[in-house]
Amino acid sequence: MHELCTKTALELAALIRTGATSSTEVVHAHLERIAEVNNHTNAVVVTLAESALASAAQADEASETERARPFHGVPMTVKENLDVMGTATTSGIPAMREAMPTQTAPVVARMIAAGAIPIGRTNLPEMGSRLDTDNPLRGRTYNPWNPALTPGGSSGGDAAALATGMTPFGIGNDIGGSLRNPAYCCGIASLKPSMGRVPLVMSLDPMNSMTSAAFLSDGPMARSVVDLRAGLSVMAGRHRDDPQSIDVPLSGAVPNPRTAALITNIPGHTLPAATLAAIERAGQILTTAGWDVDNVEAPELERVNEVWGKVLMNGGVGDEVAAVVQPSVFRYMQDLGRLLDTQAMDLTTALNERRRLMRVWSIFFRKYAVAVGPTWTCLPWPIDSDIAPDLGAQVLIDTVRFITPGNALGIPGVALPMGVDDGLPTGIQVYADLYRDDLALLAAEDIERGRGVCPTPIDPVR
Repeated sequence: MHELCTKTALELAALIRTGATSSTEVVHAHLERIAEVNNHTNAVVVTLAESALASAAQADEASETERARPFHGVPMTVKENLDVMGTATTSGIPAMREAMPTQTAPVVARMIAAGAIPIGRTNLPEMGSRLDTDNPLRGRTYNPWNPALTPGGSSGGDAAALATGMTPFGIGNDIGGSLRNPAYCCGIASLKPSMGRVPLVMSLDPMNSMTSAAFLSDGPMARSVVDLRAGLSVMAGRHRDDPQSIDVPLSGAVPNPRTAALITNIPGHTLPAATLAAIERAGQILTTAGWDVDNVEAPELERVNEVWGKVLMNGGVGDEVAAVVQPSVFRYMQDLGRLLDTQAMDLTTALNERRRLMRVWSIFFRKYAVAVGPTWTCLPWPIDSDIAPDLGAQVLIDTVRFITPGNALGIPGVALPMGVDDGLPTGIQVYADLYRDDLALLAAEDIERGRGVCPTPIDPVR
């Protein structure tokens, strides 16, 4: 692949800023990479070549002030459930093939204002509802490491595009790990920000989502933690169209000593050997970097999962969903609703429990600045395992046991690749207290530095 396609977003911005290359050259290189490998992954479902090259030409003629923008002239991809004016927000549903937004989502608009250039729209499962990426409108996205395995979901298109050098930066979203799941499966990095830090604004119905919208956050995907930090700094901040968005400092005091909890025990699950090795290696790296590291258990993890499930699936899945998704996906969503919407807990109890658990974890984070554990409790599984009759919904529930705290509690979570084992990427997840995204990123940066070279980008396995 072209050398420019191996660079991180900020590396490319620096090369453009100094004149070592041009935005046009960078965009051309990534468009050529899409043409070369996208037919093997189906990650980018709409290529924005004409507008991207026009924006690149403008970037090359920009003033010195404009060239100082953090992402000046750098291409990016955007998941197809985020609004970008001039392209459809399909959410992977045939009925929304021509659903044109009336405004660009704030997170995308802020990245464009920071100099980034949309180069393509990326794939997702129907309504972002699965841990696999496939839909009847755009087709299947293939894991670049092994096409028989899931690339993760729901931001699987962006993850596969990053993993193969088709883009240096992506924007996705996360209500049950949809930024972190595909990052793990494809060997890239992502950040699920603290709740409310990044505004969530949609111009198409449903504009005001269900109670579980409190679990949802847009966020950055990249191949380096430095890019995640820069992306968050651009995306963050209150927007008038999201009343739950807030302005909160991007950084705070770093505890002294720096402490990290290592989570290797997930109740009811035995973590894969590769995952345990990745977590233990991360702990060793942190120790070498001056952190105090303890092996502990995550607080009330089973109750966190119960609360996440109840709030997420409250009210079940309506007939209006059946009209727009495939029967197999609707059945899976119904099965998931039955398993998660526990009758032992009503919604009021679940919301009260959520507040209590947020306090419990906040107390936990007074002792430990970060918690380092698995992303998934398992290895990436064969495609469509999540919609297999009678088994699929349970596959999802078992997979995301340590994903759910990020959504149920609103805390920030970084998914970070650690290397390759038996032909697949390994990875970890770093949590920190609410609005201490900076601490999660700090620990992830230390681990990334000790880890060495990122396992991606790669040529897709065919």
